[in-house]
Amino acid sequence: MSAPPSELVSPTRPSRVIARPSRLDRLRDSRLGRSLRQYGHDVLRKPEGIVPIERGAFTKVLILWAIARVVNFAMLWGFYSIAKAARWGFGPDSERLGTFFDYLTGWDADRYGQIAAQGYPMSLPMNVSGDILPNNWAFLPVFPTMVRVLSGATGLGWQPIAVLLSLGASLGATWLLFVLMRTVTKPQPAWWAVVFFSFAPMSFLFVIGYSEGLFMLLMFAGMLLAIKRRYLWILPIGLITAYTRPGVLALGLALGIVFLVRFFRRKVDPFPMREWLSLMASGLVIAAAGLSWNHIAQYVTGTHNAYIRTELGWWLDYVGNDEFTPFTPWFRQAGTHLGVVGVVLVIALIVAFAALMWSRPVRKLGLMVVAYGFSYGVYIFAVFLPQQSTFRLLMPMAPLLGDERWSSTPRRRTAILVGCLVLQAVAILLLWTRGNP
Repeated sequence: MSAPPSELVSPTRPSRVIARPSRLDRLRDSRLGRSLRQYGHDVLRKPEGIVPIERGAFTKVLILWAIARVVNFAMLWGFYSIAKAARWGFGPDSERLGTFFDYLTGWDADRYGQIAAQGYPMSLPMNVSGDILPNNWAFLPVFPTMVRVLSGATGLGWQPIAVLLSLGASLGATWLLFVLMRTVTKPQPAWWAVVFFSFAPMSFLFVIGYSEGLFMLLMFAGMLLAIKRRYLWILPIGLITAYTRPGVLALGLALGIVFLVRFFRRKVDPFPMREWLSLMASGLVIAAAGLSWNHIAQYVTGTHNAYIRTELGWWLDYVGNDEFTPFTPWFRQAGTHLGVVGVVLVIALIVAFAALMWSRPVRKLGLMVVAYGFSYGVYIFAVFLPQQSTFRLLMPMAPLLGDERWSSTPRRRTAILVGCLVLQAVAILLLWTRGNP
């Protein structure tokens, strides 16, 4: 008796269907995807810093700061004495060189002194072509207001007050940079970041009547609060910073980047409503304040875009009187003076900056430092014309000195420190005594 046909034929098993990977999966598994995941891992990892900081750290930083300021004063006094003996004029126009305090409060400091005494002009100077010429609306009011108040309270003249205020602010900025670095990186690179900052080529600005020290004090405070997630406290600091020096928009952009990262990672890193409301409020208020000075100047003077056109007054000798367009000044300057070669150089600088921000030692400094460094670099590229003042405008990027490569070997540390001292002497001669800062 034969078996039924159904028993003679072996049953067929359904074949497994292997799903093709999606584009997202292929991107995730690609070399670029792996690099992006590694980048995110490095930026978002737990900081390597040591908190709380050991006792005696402030004394150590104070001694470092004092030595650096003595070096600043010594170099400035040396070049001042040479200029007096050689009968040099002050700056490229050979203006009369007065007292040492006059020497320490030239250029922008003198503008602050005028604002402290007289306030801002109600009308703007123009040339025959209708271009607004350089005037005091380019200088924000916090520093000269503090000079006026302290001068009135102490009876001292505005010059010593401006220098003392700059000195005090630089001490605060140095200490906060140290605390910031110790929060995000190891002790050795943190310490050397502060050393290089203290002796940097443009560090002589900390003993003259400029607002750079105060600006960095406030910016570093804002960054430190962001790292500690005390977002609401950034708001009043950001408001003061917005009227101290141009540049607070970079802090606002950095806070926006932090907001987006925390929002999209809220499932692995909780982002409570209290925190996102505080972060959003601080970022938006800082952005609004950073854009407000142009409207204030326009309202007071009755001149459209008074502040922007005032800033363009400093550009006339370099690129003429064209309208301001964001992200074009570097190309305009390079193209005007170097042609195609200049444009290529600007592109090379952009690539180099991107490579720096992508490098692992920088991204290991954490989300806030990376976001701030990127934002400040974008801000400088977007709105400033590269010229001699660019060197001092880059000083607020000091947190990037926490990159451990700067201090990885004794030979490298020594070379950088010696280079800083030599370049500081060159800067005092060419960017202060004999040229425009």
